[in-house]
Amino acid sequence: MDPIRKKLLIAAFTILCFSFTAILLSLVCLWKIHRKKKKNNSEKLLTQADDHSLEDAEKGVALSPSSFFAKCNSLCTLSLKGFASFIDYKMIEKATKNFDKINILDESGFKLVYKAILDNGTEVAVKKVFCLTKGIQREFENEVKLLSRFHHSNVISSYGYSIENETGFVVYELMHNGSLETQLHGPSRGSQLSWHRRLKIALDIARGLQYLNELCIPPIIHRNLKPSTILLDSNFNAKISDFGMAAVVAGGGGGKEGGLSRSLNFLGKTGPIAPESILNGILTDMNDVYAFGVILLELVLGRKALEMSEVSGQECLVRWARAVLTDRHVMPNVVDPVIRGTMSVKHLNQVGVIAYLCLEDEPKYRPLITDILNSLVPLVPVGLGGTLIV
Repeated sequence: MDPIRKKLLIAAFTILCFSFTAILLSLVCLWKIHRKKKKNNSEKLLTQADDHSLEDAEKGVALSPSSFFAKCNSLCTLSLKGFASFIDYKMIEKATKNFDKINILDESGFKLVYKAILDNGTEVAVKKVFCLTKGIQREFENEVKLLSRFHHSNVISSYGYSIENETGFVVYELMHNGSLETQLHGPSRGSQLSWHRRLKIALDIARGLQYLNELCIPPIIHRNLKPSTILLDSNFNAKISDFGMAAVVAGGGGGKEGGLSRSLNFLGKTGPIAPESILNGILTDMNDVYAFGVILLELVLGRKALEMSEVSGQECLVRWARAVLTDRHVMPNVVDPVIRGTMSVKHLNQVGVIAYLCLEDEPKYRPLITDILNSLVPLVPVGLGGTLIV
């Protein structure tokens, strides 16, 4: 073969080999890039799913109420991570004496609260929740998940929970003096609540709210704050309870300029709702401040937030009271008759101003719960947790 022709053939073969190798390497690289991209997308999707699961767990949003009950039933002997301890149903049944009617402390809607005594002699309260709808199941799940996170003297403590035949049970500390609702508007009509004791209760609620709104990570908005969800122990120390409606503030924050949570998606029985929440459906910690202002009104005036039996124009306590809260001459005459004349007029007017500010229509004009707390401390006697020397 001609040497020149031979060299040309060798060169052509070499070029062909290099071209084939380059194409093969390119295909391999493209395949690897595609595989890596697919893997990253999968990991991203898994991460998003995990983030959503964590977010749902924090917010108390159930992926599926039925799956929650199935999950709990399958783990009934364990202390679930992030949850309160699971308590055997038989133990609850025994502690309540088979849910004897004589042990019923409270009854409302789909809930019954029983007094119970555990085997070790500890007195507890057992809330029995008939989870007949997805909404009620979600409230129960939300409360179970949140209660295990709280550790504060002015927030109710939970011992655990149980589930039997889609009926949920939450076991928490027994509060011997019942709810503020019962004490203020029940048979005793507030006779056990002196002026200083009422301010002490307000101070306790403010401390509990400060913990929830500002110190919890992420912050919690109670959303159902009212006298019936404030419980009183044997010494009339107040504790915030009932977290079925509570919401977690998205992204943390809180305060007047931030801390917007998701839109309201828990419908039904809530505490006093601030005007901005009704108008735009957005919830902030200022909603709890507004609800606190309503409770303060009830403590001072001894009247329910809404009472249709009142004279015309006075049915809505907030609407009527805002006109008199800052009138130092009128306030002493509209105070609850049970405590009328037992307090310093100066202190009464200070409390009136606090309530007035809490009930501002514009949330940016309402005080932070820490500011409210600091304003109440000097009005409460030292023996009751304040700084006032009587």
